[in-house]
Amino acid sequence: MEAAPAPSVEPQVPTRVRERVLNDGRTAVYRHPLPVRVWHWINVLCLLVLIPSGLQILNAHPALYWGNASTFGTPWVDFGLQRDAPAFPSWITLPSWQDLADGRTWHIFFAWIFVASGLAYVIYAFASGRFQSMLWPSGRELRGIGRSILDHLRLRFPEGEEARRYNLLQKLSYLAVLFLVLPLMVATGLTMSPGMDARLHFLTELFGGRQSARTIHFLTACALVLFILVHLAAMLAAGPLNELRSIVTGWFALARGGREETR
Repeated sequence: MEAAPAPSVEPQVPTRVRERVLNDGRTAVYRHPLPVRVWHWINVLCLLVLIPSGLQILNAHPALYWGNASTFGTPWVDFGLQRDAPAFPSWITLPSWQDLADGRTWHIFFAWIFVASGLAYVIYAFASGRFQSMLWPSGRELRGIGRSILDHLRLRFPEGEEARRYNLLQKLSYLAVLFLVLPLMVATGLTMSPGMDARLHFLTELFGGRQSARTIHFLTACALVLFILVHLAAMLAAGPLNELRSIVTGWFALARGGREETR
């Protein structure tokens, strides 16, 4: 008796990207769903508070150290500890006048909003498949990382089908921020809290002391600011109106023939 053939197993095909043709003949792809857009603008709001309030806190003692204790005579970085004037000007701090208590209040309140929105986004990205389909780079993409870096330095951005999704450097930078920079920032922030230090003392030991955690917290904030600056520069080079439209409405316009629309 001849055995019945085994049923064929077809590979899973990711959900088709939604797209539509605009009145002028261009194609628009739905790149940013509503949860992504909401998360993005919550982050913008939080960072507009966290960065200047963090500088307000740093102004109270503008120096960084390594280890458990503040060795005041030999700081690792001195932002002007011996000066009478603040290390950071009033126009870049929150509040603008020297007030450590208010600075901490603003910083901690918006830090928890930042953390909650980040966790919600990660859960959404995994549950919806966005992480696998949009953020995780393929082996082919990773093998071409040198070319991708060179293209970006020459301000050559993806065209055709590649313009419909994130490029390799976008994916790697988003992954680094989500799973390295932000977790380090949160963990070191908790380490600096006396109350959390009593409950989660292993974090203090992990970072080599509260002063080391404070320094790492500052360095991760610098990394995040650098990411923002590069992100804004790339947006301006690729076409600010189209990029802004996509993060407001979700629709990213491609020029005729599949190229990115830069107007």
